[in-house]
Amino acid sequence: MKKKEKSVGTSLLRKEGAEKVKGTAKYVDDLSFPNMLYGTTVRSSCARGRLIEYAFKQGIPWDEFVIVAAKDIPGKNIVTFIDIDQPYLVESQINHPEEAILLLAHEDKSLLEEARRLVELRVEAMNPVLSIEESLHQKEIIWGRDNVLKSYLVEKGDIDKVWNNAAFVVEGEYITGLQEQLYIENNGMIAKYDKKNGITIWGSMQCPYYVQKAVMGLLDLPPEKVRIVQAETGGGFGGKEDFPSLIAGHAALLSWKASGRPVKLIYDRAEDMAATTKRHPSITKHKTAIDRDGKLLGMDIDFVLDGGAYSTLSSVVLSRGLLHATGPYYCPNVRINAHAVATNTPPNGAFRGFGAPQSVFAIERHMEKIAKISGIASDELRRRNVLKNGDMTATKQVIRDDVHLDQMINKALKVSRFHEKKAQFEKENRKNPSIKRGMGFSCFVHGAGFTGSGEKYLASVAGVELTKEGRVRVLAANTEIGQGKNTIFSQIVADALSIDPDLIEVAQPDTAVVPNSGPTVASRTTMIVGKLIEDSAKELKLRLQEEGFLKRDQYSKSQFISACQSFLKKQKTLKILKQYNIPPEIKWNEKLYEGDAYGTFAWAVYVAEVTVDLTTYQAKVDRFWALQEIGKVVNPILAEGQIEGGVVQGIGYALYEKVRHKEGRVINNQFANYIVLTSADVPEIKVLFEEVPYRHGPQGAKGIGELPLDGTAPAVLNGVSQALQIEFNEIPLLPEEIMKRSRSKVVR
Repeated sequence: MKKKEKSVGTSLLRKEGAEKVKGTAKYVDDLSFPNMLYGTTVRSSCARGRLIEYAFKQGIPWDEFVIVAAKDIPGKNIVTFIDIDQPYLVESQINHPEEAILLLAHEDKSLLEEARRLVELRVEAMNPVLSIEESLHQKEIIWGRDNVLKSYLVEKGDIDKVWNNAAFVVEGEYITGLQEQLYIENNGMIAKYDKKNGITIWGSMQCPYYVQKAVMGLLDLPPEKVRIVQAETGGGFGGKEDFPSLIAGHAALLSWKASGRPVKLIYDRAEDMAATTKRHPSITKHKTAIDRDGKLLGMDIDFVLDGGAYSTLSSVVLSRGLLHATGPYYCPNVRINAHAVATNTPPNGAFRGFGAPQSVFAIERHMEKIAKISGIASDELRRRNVLKNGDMTATKQVIRDDVHLDQMINKALKVSRFHEKKAQFEKENRKNPSIKRGMGFSCFVHGAGFTGSGEKYLASVAGVELTKEGRVRVLAANTEIGQGKNTIFSQIVADALSIDPDLIEVAQPDTAVVPNSGPTVASRTTMIVGKLIEDSAKELKLRLQEEGFLKRDQYSKSQFISACQSFLKKQKTLKILKQYNIPPEIKWNEKLYEGDAYGTFAWAVYVAEVTVDLTTYQAKVDRFWALQEIGKVVNPILAEGQIEGGVVQGIGYALYEKVRHKEGRVINNQFANYIVLTSADVPEIKVLFEEVPYRHGPQGAKGIGELPLDGTAPAVLNGVSQALQIEFNEIPLLPEEIMKRSRSKVVR
């Protein structure tokens, strides 16, 4: 019999692709239940104040409505998460615009909207804090004693002794703005309460067990009476990590108050963009010492994030940001002060890259500044400083894996013809007063999996089981949100069992069915959970073989199905679950914040070819090259799609997407005025992979999903700055800023 070809490494078609293409996939808004009500949220319009009272204006049959206020909540009026500070409904203190005050439900959606507008809120306004600078100034204290949600300090060596011995000391400040996740499907939940059995919630989410934990506290119910089912989900990008706990809780409260009638609560696009979490704005200050050969001697970094009104995920976003603040570079002396501060804007949260895009933007722009001041070519400067096997990171983590970053720099610059084009563009730019072209690149790294002891704390569980049809079902809580999890899991398990991927089913995440394998975040799904299901599948195969149901050598598809069915006739069930155990070499000291911050890293070099039109002052990306080392590539076409999507989001972050606030409220919360790339704006993107298998990943795979957003914006800004010979250190870089800066300088 011919040996079966491996599935991993091939571009298997998406497992759920046909249903999505045909329109038969059921998203939360496609679901309907008998006697269902629709819900809506009455929100604050002021950034900071005290709720005095609310009133219901005439003209609406209010007796037909289900109405929930903070006083009605049966459990704790708090979203159970990392910090316990965010209420489900305002009791008195209002801390941001869009904060939920009342919940309404009715069977008529049009009447519901009219009713929402007829709720009158009487509020005593207070002075808000609306920026990082205002929060740090502490004229108004809105959180704790000092407005600081979380702080970290990382130190290595003796930073204070390096300055006198430096050939150059380079300082810079780098600023990034908010960014909206803009998933295709808005946030939405359906809740159905039953006095005997508890609450069941269906919804669009990334982390079912996060939602379960939050709703347990809200309704004062044990875990067996809180069932969370993920509906088909149209994208998340981090925006459906923590926020679904809030909207799920609101739907649950309405159904509970409505005596068990199901309640559907779906945001429209304007409400979703105004009220939900975004990428944290940041201000990063660098002070760097280098010697005459361009070697880094010391890096003193101050990294600050705007967390918004509540802590949500700010502490862990801040953590990842600071851990990537030194980039992929070795430096013997480092000090990083990191703070997340509170403001009276809607809370900020997870977004693809999770703090790293902010700090990577800063270090990669700063490296360009160092190159210019030192007179060393930017690529050569990076080659002299990139981390290598045996080097120690800022947290004193020793790099144990092979690192090909210096070769990757050479490869990326060669395939993009970087130096040739840069010289050509410089010559053309001198002759053309209106069109300027440039080349920029970035060199970066992303830690795969949860930071430090995060994976140890999660202790994720996942596995496989046999079905009566002779198939194998994957049991994991990780969600399919467009990234291809169902397909990747099928390929991993198929190879472990030496069968075809079409014999693999992936269970829909449902807390009543699947174990807690942790959230679908942090580029951990394939690397961490994929390894658990791979090991489970190998044990399942061994069990079938040891008990004589399956041959030890080659077997056909029909023989495997027959073996599974025969086993179940005798044994009834066969389920294998594995729990994550941290590899023994990984050591992390949470108190000192040092040691192995991540089990492994993905490495990348990105190149952008850009054009700036000095008639319209619009910068655009013409071509883009993305080279990354992500361990074993499980599914090449899905991996390419992940990179391309991340690059497009990164270009938007760099040049297009600006969230505009007025008194703390988002005022451009529509597609008409929140500008993103259209298909016509997307450049030609060439995706390239290096493969250095990771010993603790399934067939050597690492994380991939967040990496591409880290390095795109600095590559683009490096190209624009090179084209115009102007230093741009704030994103998004809009035409207004290019016009302002270029008019104040003669561009040659």
